[in-house]
Amino acid sequence: MQSLSIKSLGDLRLLSSTTTNRKREWANCSMRRRVTILACASERNGYGSGREDSTTSSFQSRSHTYALLKQQMEVAAKSEDYKEAARIRDSLKLFEEEEPVLRLRRLLKEAIADERFKDAAKYRDELKSIAPHSLLKCSSDATTLGIRVQVRSVYIEGRSQPSKGLYFFAYRIRISNNSDQPVQLLRRHWIITDGNGKMENVWGSGVVGEQPTILPGTSFEYSSACPLNTPNGRMEGDFEMIHIDKVGSRSFNVASAPFSLSLLGDDEGNSV
Repeated sequence: MQSLSIKSLGDLRLLSSTTTNRKREWANCSMRRRVTILACASERNGYGSGREDSTTSSFQSRSHTYALLKQQMEVAAKSEDYKEAARIRDSLKLFEEEEPVLRLRRLLKEAIADERFKDAAKYRDELKSIAPHSLLKCSSDATTLGIRVQVRSVYIEGRSQPSKGLYFFAYRIRISNNSDQPVQLLRRHWIITDGNGKMENVWGSGVVGEQPTILPGTSFEYSSACPLNTPNGRMEGDFEMIHIDKVGSRSFNVASAPFSLSLLGDDEGNSV
């Protein structure tokens, strides 16, 4: 799925106006206090302690802290406070090195490469206990009756506002008709689950305002987006289609396999 890279959705970066030195210092101090409070909360929930009873909520808290640090660095850079931006950059690098999910991912990948499968199973179990969503890739690939659906998601930092609990994800979908019959996409259905387990069903006619006909050997691609109030979640669903070369043919559902919506990304080119 290397060809499914998601390009920028326009200039989505956060807007910032020119401020006085006093306002800039106040904004930086305010953000530092907010991040410090969240970081302390993460530590109380077991971050960095190696506890086996780390919970999904602590993972969400760490991800939220990470998003705020990135936002704070952008604010400092736009305010031309380069000393502060450099300090936050160093904090981000340290965070990425010590973040349990990222650390366990590295260990898991190394264990598999070295064929230490017992260790790999242990790291996978640890990942499952602290962050179930982290085991789900930010991409999926499924085929139903010759119709292949490939998906890749990415976190859009510029349209996210972690300080307000808003995380914005884009995803790109390719639907390929590998059958010998033309099909038309009629409706879509998505099941969206946030990091707290809250589930939402979304139905709609067609995709991006179209009900495309997909001939044998051709593909249809489109991009869309999904806002969440948590830094991680998942999506899955199906597309209702019909064979258009047969009069009176019944519609059928084509599955879109589960994929992750993750601020931390995964190991397939969509990582921090």
